Amino acid sequence: MSSDESHLSEQDLLLAIDGELPPDAAGRAAAHLSHCWHCRARKQELEGTIVDFVRLHRESLDPLLPPAAGPRALLKARLAETAAQVSAPWFHRNAWRHAAVVAALAAVVAGAVALANLSHRPAPFHNVPVSFPEPSLTPGAVATVNRDQICSAAPPKNRLVPATMQRKVFEEYGIPSAQPQAYEVDYLITPALGGADDIRNLWPQSQFAAVWNAQVKDELEDRLRDLVCSGSLDLAAAQREISSDWIAAYKKYFHTERPR
Repeated sequence: MSSDESHLSEQDLLLAIDGELPPDAAGRAAAHLSHCWHCRARKQELEGTIVDFVRLHRESLDPLLPPAAGPRALLKARLAETAAQVSAPWFHRNAWRHAAVVAALAAVVAGAVALANLSHRPAPFHNVPVSFPEPSLTPGAVATVNRDQICSAAPPKNRLVPATMQRKVFEEYGIPSAQPQAYEVDYLITPALGGADDIRNLWPQSQFAAVWNAQVKDELEDRLRDLVCSGSLDLAAAQREISSDWIAAYKKYFHTERPR
């Protein structure tokens, strides 16, 4: 934390915006901001950039994409992943590049406009890394909320999804020509946590995504089951967290912003 005689660092300002400063440091930052116009102006600029980034995604793109399956659903999933990076350390460490980030997202929006004007023929989205399932296609489905039933046996592995079902999942996500080895047709709520054998609980998760890939989600599934069976976490809560935002759940239960 910078002293009262100097200005707050870029890192301190970003941590203050996110509410991630320790209590003592947060108090010192608030005291400094109360009398330093320069730092208040810089903080407002950073907050404005983040707001612009999120607004551009929510207001400019969503109206252009009708609620349809296939390529549009896949694109929306990829954009949700991009928007999540606004609060990630990568964005914080490179906040000085915020104008370029907003411009890049604007280019994605322009691409979405072109996509919305195409015919309904499937687009060649195979091998596109996808970390988020599309909620309209994969909301998750539960077979049981009985903790004793889940924990009484040895930890089950994910059941193999039949090839016919895998093809249906690829078709729903608009990637009928996807190479099966490039994706794991994964259970959003794993059977080890009571997930159901239902297409609403399946999605094509990339095997080769650089960061949030299928192997990382497997780690989270094991951690959540351990917590549920030790009595530290309610089964229904585990099912809800992994289905609503599995990456946020990973960060929460592994106490990290990046996969280990």
